[in-house]
Amino acid sequence: MRTVLRRLLTCGIVVGSLIAAAPLAFAQTTSRDCVDRTVPVTVSERRLDLAVPQEVLRRSGFDRFGPRFETLLCAVRTKQAASALVRAEGAGLWRSAVDRVQGRGPAGGDLTRADDRPLYWARLALTRALRQWKPGFTLPDADRARLINAMETSSRGQDSVSFPPGLKRVMVSGFDPFQLDGDIRRSNPSGATALALDGVIIKTPTGPAIVQTAMFPVLWGPFEAGMVERTFLAQMPKLTMFTTVSQGRVGRIDIERYNGRWHTGLDNDNETRATTIPIPAGIPTVTPQPEFVSTTLPHAKIVAATTGRFPVFDNTSVTEIPAGATTPVVSPTGPTPGSTARAGGGGSYLSNEIAYRTTLLRDALKLTTPGGHVHTPVLQFAPDNTTAITDPVFEQNRTDIVAQVKKIIEVSLA
Repeated sequence: MRTVLRRLLTCGIVVGSLIAAAPLAFAQTTSRDCVDRTVPVTVSERRLDLAVPQEVLRRSGFDRFGPRFETLLCAVRTKQAASALVRAEGAGLWRSAVDRVQGRGPAGGDLTRADDRPLYWARLALTRALRQWKPGFTLPDADRARLINAMETSSRGQDSVSFPPGLKRVMVSGFDPFQLDGDIRRSNPSGATALALDGVIIKTPTGPAIVQTAMFPVLWGPFEAGMVERTFLAQMPKLTMFTTVSQGRVGRIDIERYNGRWHTGLDNDNETRATTIPIPAGIPTVTPQPEFVSTTLPHAKIVAATTGRFPVFDNTSVTEIPAGATTPVVSPTGPTPGSTARAGGGGSYLSNEIAYRTTLLRDALKLTTPGGHVHTPVLQFAPDNTTAITDPVFEQNRTDIVAQVKKIIEVSLA
């Protein structure tokens, strides 16, 4: 049933059925009538008009999603119809991205199927359309924000995670591209991994396991609002294992042993933080909130295994303010008693934060599920490529990273 629904969403049949079933909720109009291009958009959405994003969309065929969504959105006449449309189109975009990466259906262009960037830039086209939409009815700011949030979650696979009975259950997360002001061409191998592994069956000595994945933004606000916990909470008690994945250091993979409570840095909307990680009200947590939370992935087993071309490390280093001190120091063997976190093994950015939030949720639910964070190598272009959006070295690096993360999951399940 889930596969059938996915295909219906991808083909737009669900949206067409909605219009046929509720014609009074839709009208014939155009984007000229209902989109105000002067309405301010986010920093991330402003990058959409640059040459590289447009090339990514054109060469993947994902340039079709923005215009299609605007046309459908402009026909909407009620908030209920808008909500149904947003969820259908968001889920359809996610499924189209997964299908493209996994080789189902036409590629839609000459950009390699394994690329995660079409999903990222197409999503921004849809959220920008919602932000600039002028509906023919009253739409309070709070309702518009809920529509945008629904698009974010549905187009990231966050609200479609479900597991069939009888199989081991593995949940994996990936991230959007980031640091785009430094190089707008950037991809994120963790996002490519999430798209490549969603729904994939992995054989283990004790039976098959199915992987379900979700994507997350490189933005502080959604994390502080509980996006991570809401995605993982319902599934966590039933999981065989979970791992969050992000892009880390050059030329190596790290299994991050400790995740810290502190977060800092500039996100994709150029917002910054330098505070402790807040846990939203209503989310199960540990009291008092710990400064560090550790992985329960079988780190020694992973490091000892042959998983691929990149060396794999059990990273125990953290940055802390020791008990009684005021200055942060690096502790290479992990946190010392009574210290205050300033960075986990994965730093103090959103990579560390998603690991902190998921492993803290595991402990709050009193689970012993293997779970933690895998930091992939930086996905690099060929040394002489400073302008092209792809090249053979870049594509091989991504293929090798995705394959090695999959192998790490297989080793963990064994």
